[in-house]
Amino acid sequence: MFTTKDYALSFQHLLAMFGATVLVPLITGLNPATALLCAGLGTLVFHLCTKGIVPVFLGSSFAFIPALCTIIDGKTENIPYAQCGIIAAGAIYLVLSLIVRLVGAKAIKYLFPPCVTGPVIIIIGLSLTGVAVNDAFDFSGAPYTFTLQTVTNGMIALFTFVIMAIGMNLEKGIFKLIPILIAIVLGYLLCVILSFPGGFKMDYSPVLNAPWVNTPFVTEGFVTMPKFSWNAIVLLAPIAIVTFMEHIGDITTNGAVVGKDFFKDPGLHRTLMGDGLATMVAGFLGGPANTTYSENTGVLATTRNYNPALLRLAALFAIMLGFLGKFGAVLQTIPRPVKGGVELMLFGMIAAIGIRTIVESKIDVSGSRNLSVMAGTLCAGLGLGNIGGLPVHFGTVTLSFSALFVATLVGVILNLILPGKSRPSEKDAETPKLNLAPEGEKAK
Repeated sequence: MFTTKDYALSFQHLLAMFGATVLVPLITGLNPATALLCAGLGTLVFHLCTKGIVPVFLGSSFAFIPALCTIIDGKTENIPYAQCGIIAAGAIYLVLSLIVRLVGAKAIKYLFPPCVTGPVIIIIGLSLTGVAVNDAFDFSGAPYTFTLQTVTNGMIALFTFVIMAIGMNLEKGIFKLIPILIAIVLGYLLCVILSFPGGFKMDYSPVLNAPWVNTPFVTEGFVTMPKFSWNAIVLLAPIAIVTFMEHIGDITTNGAVVGKDFFKDPGLHRTLMGDGLATMVAGFLGGPANTTYSENTGVLATTRNYNPALLRLAALFAIMLGFLGKFGAVLQTIPRPVKGGVELMLFGMIAAIGIRTIVESKIDVSGSRNLSVMAGTLCAGLGLGNIGGLPVHFGTVTLSFSALFVATLVGVILNLILPGKSRPSEKDAETPKLNLAPEGEKAK
C-alpha cells in the first residue's frame, strides 16, 4: 500500500516529466493527451521488462521531432504514417536488445569505461542547462535580451532554486522529503502575488480552454490507426540507432545515482527491450516515441529515494492525466521561471554525478591518455550541443545525430585506439557504486 509520502514523491516525478512530454506532441501535431497516456503505459511496460528494479520513467523523445514534423507536416491525415515509422523504430530497439543479449554486458561495459561514461553523464546534465536557463529567464521572443521582465523572471527562478536547495539540505521533515513539490508550489504562489499589481503575467487560459475529460487516441476528431509507409520507416527507424547511445548514457546515469549496476541486473538488453516495446505501444496508440527521461533521474538524485514503485505510481498518474483535461491544464500554467529554477537544480545534479563518477572510479589522470578521452568526449558533446547536433544528409533523407550520440561514439573510439592502458580490466569497468543517501541510510 502506498502512503501519503509515496503519493507526494511520485507526484514530483510527474511534474518533472510533464512539460517535456507534452511539448513534443504540441510541436509535431500529435495528441498531448495520448502522449501522456503512452508515457504512463510505456513506463509500466519498461518496468515489466526490467523486472521492476530500474527506477526509470519514460516520456516523449525529442530525437524524433524533426522527422515527425517532416512526415506529419501539419496534416492530421499523415499521423498514421508517422505511427508506422515509430513502430519500426521500436522494432530496431528490439534488434539492438537481441545483439546486446548475444554479445553480453561485459562487452558493452568494455566499450564504456568510466573515462567515457563519466563525461557522458556530465554532458547529459550540462546539455540540458540551456533549457533550464531559457525557462528561468523566459526569453520568449527576445533571446538573450535582459529587460525588467526577464530580470524579474530570473529572480523568481532564483527564489525557487533556493527554496529547493534549502529543502534538500535539511536534516529531516516534510520539506526535505518533497523539496521539488514545495519549491514549485511556493514559486507558483510568488508568481500569483507578483501578478496582482500587473507585473508578472499569469496565463490561466489552458485551464479555461481545456475540456474536463480528454479524448486520447483522437486528434481533431480523427482516430489514429497506423498505416504502412516506407518513407516514414526510412525517416524514423534509423533514429533508434542514435538514441541507442543516449539510452546507454541514461541507464549509466541512473545506475550511478542509485548505486547499482543495471548493465548486469536486469541487463542492458532488458532496458533496451523495455524502451523498444514502449515505443511500439506508443506507435500503435498514436503517441510519440518513448525514451528514458533525465529529468526523472534528476529527481532521484535530489530526493535520494530510489524506490521503483514510485515511478510506477507516477506512471499511473500520467495515465490519469491523459483523461483529466482540467487537471493537466493546471500543470501547464506553472510559470516558466518556476520550472527553470527547478530544472537548474535537477540538471546540475546530473552533471555533478558525472563528476563524482570520475572521482569514485579513481581514473588515472596522471598521464594524458584518459584526459584525452575525456576531453574529446566533452568537447564533442558540449560543442555540438551548442549548434543543435550533427545533421548528415543521405540524398533526400537527413539524419540528425544528437550531440550525446556523437560524444559517446568519440569517447568509445578514442578509448579503443589511443595507446597505453586504454581498455580497463573487468573490475575497472564496473559501474561505480554511488549511493547518494545520507550516511547511515540505505538506498531503497
